[in-house]
Amino acid sequence: MAIDQNKRWNTGLLPDLAGRTAVVTGANSGIGLTAADALARAGAHVVFAVRDVERGRAAAATVDGSTEVLRLDLADLSSVRGFAEGWQDRPLDLLINNAGVMMIPRRHTRDGFEMQFGTNHLGHFALTNLLLPYVTDRVVTLASAAHRWGDARIRFDDPNLETGYSPRGAYAQSKLANLLFTLELQRRLAESGSPVRALAAHPGYAATNLQSHAANPVARAVMRFGNRFLAQDDRAGALPTLYAATADLPGASYVGPDGVMEARGGPTLVGRSAAASDPVAARRLWELSEEMTGVGFPAVPAGH
Repeated sequence: MAIDQNKRWNTGLLPDLAGRTAVVTGANSGIGLTAADALARAGAHVVFAVRDVERGRAAAATVDGSTEVLRLDLADLSSVRGFAEGWQDRPLDLLINNAGVMMIPRRHTRDGFEMQFGTNHLGHFALTNLLLPYVTDRVVTLASAAHRWGDARIRFDDPNLETGYSPRGAYAQSKLANLLFTLELQRRLAESGSPVRALAAHPGYAATNLQSHAANPVARAVMRFGNRFLAQDDRAGALPTLYAATADLPGASYVGPDGVMEARGGPTLVGRSAAASDPVAARRLWELSEEMTGVGFPAVPAGH
């Protein structure tokens, strides 16, 4: 039976967000910009947390609503700490951990972490924990169906993949880490009595510039073809993020498209791999991340 497109959740169903503040990392392009635009149009004050402030300002200028641009380089923990220190006790209703890099050649962050694990997971891990005392509603972290690729697992003995590095494997590890982070964050929030919720979302196969930096030229060509002929656009790709950010969903929910192989379609609750559902691995990753970043769960719980 065909799905009635009119019954699918869309941005027209966003609630009134007047008076609320959202931080969106990587909001200067792609899904981040589309999500930021939709939130601003619904009345939220949206903070573009971006590495390149000039590009961020140019992007924010295209948005119809209240915006602000602040510098944040997730590949530099000193930048993450500076962003959090500059927040100045303002309430933060919604944190969307959207920014990321995908299948790039081997590179390292300023702190020496493998770039995909360091940016996609560790940077957001540190940012979230540093901002949690101000968060009042929820944290949404962008994951990916890539968390299922191959034998995706966290290399606890070698998280920076100094041996056996592959762009694809590193990306899969970072996306698995996003889901395990969400699982453990929700557990800690609930244990502390905080009303704040942690959720995850993935966009399906969405045409953005994220795929343009793949290390393998063949992979880049394949993804260019897919972006042109198979993928949904960034507005459709942003719907799972927006749904996770505003719908009344339980903590640790995972939202993705409802179509075949979760590649496209309207937002719905989706499943995850067994590896992404392992509470022991989630706690172990959290402890490793605290050790690597020097940042831990705040003494003052979020939402209190």
